[in-house]
Amino acid sequence: MIIDESKREVSQIYFSVQLKFVVALIGACFWTVFSIWISLNWLHDLSGYIGYFAAVYLIYGIAIIPGFMNSFSAFSLMMDRRPKRQRLASYPGITMLVAAYNEAASIQDTLVSIGIQDYPGELQVIVINDGSQDETADIVREAQLQFPWLSLLDLKQNAGKANALNQGLKLAQHDLVITVDADSYLHRVALIHIVERYLEDPPNTRAVAGTILVRNSRNNLLTRTQEWDYFLGIAATKRMQSLYQGTLVAQGAFSIYDRHALIEVGGWPECVGEDIVLTWALLNAGYRIGHCEDACLFTNAPTTLKVFIKQRQRWARGMIEAFIKHPRILIKPRLSTFFIYWNMFFPWLDVAFTFGFIPGIILACFGHYWIVGIMTLALLPMALLLGLLNYSIERRMFDAQELKVRKNFIGFLLYVLFYSFLLQPASILGYLDELLRTRKTWGTK
Repeated sequence: MIIDESKREVSQIYFSVQLKFVVALIGACFWTVFSIWISLNWLHDLSGYIGYFAAVYLIYGIAIIPGFMNSFSAFSLMMDRRPKRQRLASYPGITMLVAAYNEAASIQDTLVSIGIQDYPGELQVIVINDGSQDETADIVREAQLQFPWLSLLDLKQNAGKANALNQGLKLAQHDLVITVDADSYLHRVALIHIVERYLEDPPNTRAVAGTILVRNSRNNLLTRTQEWDYFLGIAATKRMQSLYQGTLVAQGAFSIYDRHALIEVGGWPECVGEDIVLTWALLNAGYRIGHCEDACLFTNAPTTLKVFIKQRQRWARGMIEAFIKHPRILIKPRLSTFFIYWNMFFPWLDVAFTFGFIPGIILACFGHYWIVGIMTLALLPMALLLGLLNYSIERRMFDAQELKVRKNFIGFLLYVLFYSFLLQPASILGYLDELLRTRKTWGTK
């Protein structure tokens, strides 16, 4: 009995969110100091070729800052012990908004996935047909005969995703609003899980992001590669940010919101990154944004390079839009502000990688190891640790959902070795889009 009691006492030791943040920050700072120390010779040698300031820009953008981010994430995830969800005595009514534009090929599957949810509370689903030129509206009308909870808002003219969602919001009958993309498929318990997480999170929570995974990973090498980005990269980032009470993107593909909070901040803004800007508006209003790691939705990832690059341009542009529309968020005294500043480094990292690391790879092929050489291997330990942590966490979640991680070794190699060669140049194009004020359209998630 003495041993059992001591074990019980140990298991009840509580580490506050603030303490976890401090521990992760200290660990990341130690790793960064070590990285700076071992890179001194690299800095000295590279300075002789391109000058001191350019060398600092490249080395910190390629190695030091990414190393800090990887180590902070790794230490944070090692301490993440979020409480398990609990069954609710009763489940509130929810309104689901599905904005659709030319989604005839996929909208039926999306509605079927909603139909198999067996959600215990009242369900209202509104498909907003945003002036589609195909049979999207006709398919929804036919589905209404099968699903009594389904209604169609048929907008005759295409006006953009934000407008479509805002029009749907006007018809919402319930205080909890969930958005789902029209080319997605919900896991059978996704709605139950995301509602439970939302209601069990701290009381100032006003949105919770679900987990987005790739449905069409078998299509080609590009979708195989993106499967790992969603499974390892995006999911882990949201999990880590939510640990510190500030997930930065409650993505429109699958998130739950408080209807009154949506109305308070003016709904979805008319911009390219409407979900990013909306999330920052909620954070700026003082609310918390959570993440439900086991509320899973499977979506169709881009199948061509052109569409993929447009998608990542949109995401990068949305981040810049969020900074422009909510600059005061930078002075909010809360843990999530740390990740807002974190995002400010992304343009630096993307430029350093695109115009430093990629040319450095080419130079290394000809025997010139000025930029890419033995010192860049210093990135590997933390990157490997973070990758293993992410995989083990997501694998446990999959097992609990009776899902299986697909065997996709080729996609994993492409993700590790070549993915950034597409991702970061595409992000630069997104920054330029916003700076040059190019035309804004929706259609790439």
